[in-house]
Amino acid sequence: MTTAVLPLAVSTTGLTKRFGSRTVVADLAMAVPTGAVYGFLGPNGSGKTTTIRMLLGLVTPTAGAREVLGHPIPGAADLALPRVGALVEGPAFHPYLSGRANLARLDAADRHTDPSTAKARIDAALDRVGLLAAAAKRYRAYSLGMRQRLAIAGALLTPRDLLVLDEPTNGLDPQGTREVRSLVASLAADGTTVLVSSHLLSEVEQMCTHLGVMREGQLVAQGSVAEIRGKSRPVCRVLTSQPDAAAVVLRGLGLAEVTSHPGEAHGIPGEVAPEAIVAALVGAGVPVAGFTVTSASLEDLFVALTGEGFDVSG
Repeated sequence: MTTAVLPLAVSTTGLTKRFGSRTVVADLAMAVPTGAVYGFLGPNGSGKTTTIRMLLGLVTPTAGAREVLGHPIPGAADLALPRVGALVEGPAFHPYLSGRANLARLDAADRHTDPSTAKARIDAALDRVGLLAAAAKRYRAYSLGMRQRLAIAGALLTPRDLLVLDEPTNGLDPQGTREVRSLVASLAADGTTVLVSSHLLSEVEQMCTHLGVMREGQLVAQGSVAEIRGKSRPVCRVLTSQPDAAAVVLRGLGLAEVTSHPGEAHGIPGEVAPEAIVAALVGAGVPVAGFTVTSASLEDLFVALTGEGFDVSG
């Protein structure tokens, strides 16, 4: 018995966008698996929002093709986009209207919805994001976290197979950030594919199953979190009062990228077993005060992929 392979929720080939002589997105090959929480990660200005706008049919690409929920955009946008909820560049609501009234106006503008079910759907969306008790409160009185959750409720007024969130935690305090993160997790648990764009590694790492990393308009890494982590090579660290002598031993064993620093030496062991390294150091008379083998953290990987300007701390 064979298992059916679900189509990708989002896929692009050769997707490119140029504004004049400036290339903002270059030859993008994006693959978002159905059911994933895909973290679209990169520094501000790396091309994430432009890519999202192209996926939603808001910006015309210079070259390339894109599919959303198995349908080409823009050719079959009318089939795909009603199944997509999106929050791009922050929420925009009427400050003097209540949360419920804002959603009612939003729902009335959607030609795909049934007016007779509006009240039930609005209450369900408010309940889903934890705002039912505050539905009558004016939007201007909402906290930043509540405003962001209301925007997500607006994207959930009808059932969605794909939710696209552009910087959903931008400007939020820790409590608001936790609220949005919890909401994304609950949506994913119900089977919704979520594409989350962010420049904050700390946020993406806590909520995503897959990652795509942008740098200067190019996708420099993509895959599951485990696959991305697996691209890092373990590094051994020797604490010693004779780092230069330790470095000689490490090189003799065939370790790569060996360096020595005051009080320690580093190298990439490859296939050399840790116990063999320690035995060789001791056999050469090098005092070993400490020895560790560690893999690079996601933070280290993303700094290497995107540059020191990337905000890894959140």
